[in-house]
Amino acid sequence: MKDAAPQTVYLSDYTPFGYVVEDVHLTFQLAPTSTRVLSRIRFAPNPDATDKVFFLHGEELNLISAMIDGKPVEPVVTSVGLSCPVPEKPFVWEAEVEISPETNTALEGLYMSNGMYCTQCEAEGFRKITYYPDRPDVMSVFTVRIEGPHPVLLSNGNPRDSGDGWAEWRDPWPKPSYLFALVAGDLVNHSDTFTTCSGTEVALNIWVRPGDEGKCAFGMEALKKSMRWDEEVYGREYDLDIFNIVAVDDFNMGAMENKGLNVFNSSAVLASPETSTDANFERIEAIIAHEYFHNWTGNRITCRDWFQLCLKEGLTVFRDSQFTSDIRSAPVKRISDVIDLRARQFPEDQGPLSHPVRPESFQEINNFYTATVYEKGAEVIGMLKRLVGDEGYAEALELYFARHDGEACTIEDWLKVFEDVTGRDLTQFKRWYSQSGTPRLSVTEDYADGTYTLTFAQHTPPTPGQDEKLPQVLPIAVGLLNANGDEVVKTTLLEMTQAEQSFEFTGLASRPIPSLLRGFSAPVVLDRVASKEEQVFLLAHDTDAFNRWESGRTLARNSLIAMVRDGAAPDQAYLDGLAALLRDDELDPAFRALMLSGPSQAELAQALHEAGATPDPDAIWQAKETMADTMAQSFRDLLPKLAYEGKVTEPYAPDAEQSGMRALGAATLALQTRLDAGAAAQKQFDKADNMTLQLSALGQLIQVGKDTGAVQAFYDQWHNDRLVMDKWFGLQVGAAHPEVAVDRAAALSSHPAFDMKNPNRFRAVFGALAMNHAGFHRRDGAGYDLLADWLIRLDAMNPQTTARMCSAFQTWKRYDADRQAKMKAALERIAAQPDLSRDTTEMVSRMLG
Repeated sequence: MKDAAPQTVYLSDYTPFGYVVEDVHLTFQLAPTSTRVLSRIRFAPNPDATDKVFFLHGEELNLISAMIDGKPVEPVVTSVGLSCPVPEKPFVWEAEVEISPETNTALEGLYMSNGMYCTQCEAEGFRKITYYPDRPDVMSVFTVRIEGPHPVLLSNGNPRDSGDGWAEWRDPWPKPSYLFALVAGDLVNHSDTFTTCSGTEVALNIWVRPGDEGKCAFGMEALKKSMRWDEEVYGREYDLDIFNIVAVDDFNMGAMENKGLNVFNSSAVLASPETSTDANFERIEAIIAHEYFHNWTGNRITCRDWFQLCLKEGLTVFRDSQFTSDIRSAPVKRISDVIDLRARQFPEDQGPLSHPVRPESFQEINNFYTATVYEKGAEVIGMLKRLVGDEGYAEALELYFARHDGEACTIEDWLKVFEDVTGRDLTQFKRWYSQSGTPRLSVTEDYADGTYTLTFAQHTPPTPGQDEKLPQVLPIAVGLLNANGDEVVKTTLLEMTQAEQSFEFTGLASRPIPSLLRGFSAPVVLDRVASKEEQVFLLAHDTDAFNRWESGRTLARNSLIAMVRDGAAPDQAYLDGLAALLRDDELDPAFRALMLSGPSQAELAQALHEAGATPDPDAIWQAKETMADTMAQSFRDLLPKLAYEGKVTEPYAPDAEQSGMRALGAATLALQTRLDAGAAAQKQFDKADNMTLQLSALGQLIQVGKDTGAVQAFYDQWHNDRLVMDKWFGLQVGAAHPEVAVDRAAALSSHPAFDMKNPNRFRAVFGALAMNHAGFHRRDGAGYDLLADWLIRLDAMNPQTTARMCSAFQTWKRYDADRQAKMKAALERIAAQPDLSRDTTEMVSRMLG
């Protein structure tokens, strides 16, 4: 049945729910296609509400019975919920519904994954479980009884009682329904304990399918690190007797922070050196931290409505970035975050899907779990911290936790604690939450009589629904260097509040070389034409690690753009500067690996588009190939020194030191493969004793077309490991030559191990195709057609994953007319489907304008 027509929800229309939920008791009688859910809920009129309509959300539910104070009632039931006359005093609502977890392929609400019952309720999945006011500002304590023939029966909070075929749980902390969780199945646990700073011993468990218990140790250590870090840095102590994590194979997202029962995509928790790469380990560490940190920034304090989603997600992303910076390399983490921001959020900000960090309206909230809400939301927190200082930030967070514990809050509540602590007026800063788009920051310079003047001008281009933009608060970190590379002005934070503003530095002996926007202190595009000589100087001497990397990135980008537009040769000054940096053994290997990676093809396409040129994906790919070939030849004598082989003799460890050396080794192997046609890669593949080395070697063999035997050998070795097989599927498409990437994806979609119902497997193939820039944008449009075909098929099963993957088309207007027409036709074909979901309808409509 087609979804109900999309209805636009507006922030300005918010009103409190008419009733307070005092207590919730749920009983689940589990059965694959006929689970019964019995609810007993105590309601009372909400004195703060003016609208007393009693409406409970509910979708795809079969209502068996309903009662108020023990007397049967006959509510009015629609496809989205029910309404019913209720007493003007406290009352007890009881209902019994039937649902079918086994056929729930959308993976929202209660569903089954390989025989395991599990839930995903954020954002609005609970309404597929039972009738309830499914909104974040309705909070209550939950008691849950689970009945079923399963050895493990889990829910939120602390275990209350259990017996043969049943278990009861009670969560003492009020929560909204989106944080509800239930898991039941044949599971085994990897257990441990953690003693909090006040001496409370907490039981820890990672629950997995039998056979996966050997992949839990790293996740458990990451959890304990997160718990300790949150105590030491934020003063937040865990507040239950038990903390459970469950690994689920079929999951739309990375993980979910349900109170006391975090449900994780298996790929975000299971790890071993043999099956996981260094990147997998770091991702697992960060996601476990992220979900744990939500215990306070998301659970104990939640968001009043879904427009405030960035309140919990932006803050928690910022916190998990701090955590990774503290336990790994802060400069490498910052650079990696900016690479991700520019690759995902900047295109979103500059295209048809642009929206503010706090949107003003939406039709389907699932579509706003975006890079803007998460990553840009985190950047806004970072800017606020820079502006108020470490001490002001710490005091404001203490007040935030004390003032709003147990509440559902807004951005206004968040900013108010900073105003109260620091005395600052944050009215203008609040524009970061309401204005969409990426500000562009231009700069001019003047030097006379020992005074150096920087004049900045900010401008944010129009975005959908927002033509006029007001000046924003920009924290601009600046350092000044002399001709010897010495800092004559250490990092200084300039606070820009006007459309144009000048800042003076006095008492200088000579004209300085500026290092601007240090640490990427604001998420802006810096429009400044610096000479090649200045960029080379900063690459060699800048004391700010981010700007040193940025200078190299700029040199690489300028060279590649000249190669695309003018047929120029690779810039020798850039190659010389990069070689000098690579020879510096004092530098972090992970930093040097990042220097070697260079701008992505998509980044170059966006840069060409912004410069008024029409990007040609084939020409961009060829320029990247030529640059890599030239680098391989130029660094031929240097490569053996940088290679990984023989550098680490200790047992494998996914720590920052070893991971950095393997990252540099992988970047080196990519160049070496261009010289030896894959001989070194084949050797590494044959000898590899960990997935990081094996997979990087396989990727190089695929790129040079020497992969036939290795691809089959990898499959033979790992075909029984579902997470490794996701890598096998994705690498064959992502590393493929652009001319064959579409055909490779099509062939793999017919492979017996391909399962479109599993989001990880679907993303492995078609997410990799979308990331293969020249392959996806193949001139004949085959990439667009193939992805559209599969998105149409997937939408009927899993609208949420479908809608998110539609974003592969969001940059369609930046390419040539022929490609634009083909992408538009693909989008229109998706939009024309008669039973298209609300999720996908909204996304495609926004992209088509």
